[in-house]
Amino acid sequence: MTKQKTFRAVAAILIGSAVAVPAHATECIAPSNPGGGWDFTCRSVGKLLTQLGKVSGNVQVTNMPGGVGAVGFAHVAADRSDDAELIVATSTVAVTQIAQGKYPGGLEDARFLAMLGADVGVIAVDADSPYRTLADLTAAIKDTPDQVIGAGDGAGSWDHIRYLLVAKESGVENITGLRWVQFDGGTEAITQMMGGQITVVSTDLGEASGFAESGDIRLLAVLSDEPVPAFPDIPTAVSQGVDVTGYNWRGFYTGKNVSDADYDAWLSRLETVYNSDEWKAAATNAGLIPNWIAGADFQAYLADQEAEIADISRAIGIIK
Repeated sequence: MTKQKTFRAVAAILIGSAVAVPAHATECIAPSNPGGGWDFTCRSVGKLLTQLGKVSGNVQVTNMPGGVGAVGFAHVAADRSDDAELIVATSTVAVTQIAQGKYPGGLEDARFLAMLGADVGVIAVDADSPYRTLADLTAAIKDTPDQVIGAGDGAGSWDHIRYLLVAKESGVENITGLRWVQFDGGTEAITQMMGGQITVVSTDLGEASGFAESGDIRLLAVLSDEPVPAFPDIPTAVSQGVDVTGYNWRGFYTGKNVSDADYDAWLSRLETVYNSDEWKAAATNAGLIPNWIAGADFQAYLADQEAEIADISRAIGIIK
C-alpha cells in the first residue's frame, strides 16, 4: 500500500467518512475539540490574519479531533496536501506523537511553517519540600530514586519526556527506573503534590503559575533559554548546569505539496501576526511567551526535537 493510500485509510477509519471541505478562501484546521490549545491557536491567529488584512474575508476554523492530531494530519496528507489556503495548528504534542510512531507519517509528510509562542515547562515541588534547588532534587533522584515520585500527564507524554531529560542531563543513568504517576493534566498533579502524594511535578508554566503566585508550590526551574518575565527570579535549568529547554510551542503546518511561493507567503503572513501588538497580548493572556522560529530554522528545530524525544521514548520502552 502506498503512503497516500495509507493516509486515506487512516483518515477514513478515524473520521468514519469523507471530510466535507467547506467553501471558503482560507481555512485553519484545529485537530481537537473547541476550547483547547490548538483551537485557541487557530481562532486567535485566524482573527488577526483578517484584522491585519493578510487574508480575504474570515478564516474558517474547522475542528477535527481524533488521535491527538492524527486525524487532521492524515486528512491533509491524503486530500489537501497542495491546498495553498490551508494551515493546521500544531504543537510539541504532535511532534511527540510523531516521534513515538503514533501518526500515519513523519515530519516529512507536511511543511511546518512556524511557531508563534510557547508555554514553558517547569519543574515544581511543594512549598514545604526539602528540595530548594534543582540540584537538591536531582541529587535525591540519584541517591534515593525510589523515594522521588514525579507526576504530570501520561507516561511518554511531553511532561514525562521533559522530566526524564532533566534527570538524564543531571547525570541520572537509569532513567527507566524513575517513578512516574500520570494525571489528567498538570493542575491535578499539582493538587496531589500539595497533598503529599507525590514529590515533583513536570508541567507547563501556564498550569503552575497560579499555584506559584499563591506560594503553594516552589518552582525549581523554568525550562527556557532565558528567565520568564512573569517569574524573573526563577532560574532556568540551563543556568543551573542542566542543558534542557522544554517549550510546548504553538504553531502551524501546511500540506507537503504546497509550492515554495505559497509556503513563503504563509511565512510572511504569520510573521506579520507575530509582530503585532494584538498577538503579543493574546499570547500573554493565554499564558504563552511569544516566540518566533520559522521556515528552515523551524524544520531543523523540529528534527532535533523529534530525535531527542525518540531517544528518550526508546530508553523507557515507549518505542523500540
